[in-house]
Amino acid sequence: MAERDGGQSWQAKESAGPGRPQPPSWWLGVVVILGAVLTATGAMIALVHPALLVSPHDEINGAVHIYAGYRAARNIALAFMLVVLLVLGARRALGNLMVLVGFIQLLDACMDVVEGRWTVAPGVLVFGLVFLFVAARYSDGFPFWRIEAWRR
Repeated sequence: MAERDGGQSWQAKESAGPGRPQPPSWWLGVVVILGAVLTATGAMIALVHPALLVSPHDEINGAVHIYAGYRAARNIALAFMLVVLLVLGARRALGNLMVLVGFIQLLDACMDVVEGRWTVAPGVLVFGLVFLFVAARYSDGFPFWRIEAWRR
């Protein structure tokens, strides 16, 4: 992914500004694209085979299909916007969306643990933590846990 700042390198950005260094643009792109693919995959699973979202002994009824549809809609919207904001170079919006996706994944991991889905919980947890880490590194010196990141 080409740098949009006149060719200034990541190391030059580190010494140029008062905040934390930005990750290289290719690294951010890889994380965002991988996250979008995983999120879209979750949407497709919910649409095509919602039985994978529940325990093997659970009944697949109309309610499961309705909630699987909601999950698919949420995931498709998130995956689409991750890619759009990356392509547009909308740094602040992308960072904020990455925080949202990261927290959603952390809460999904908590639900996986509560409901005993031990095989998927670690992957979901790592996905959420990576997104939060990259969002914090991509925040122009104000990580998302500081109020300055939200007031600018």
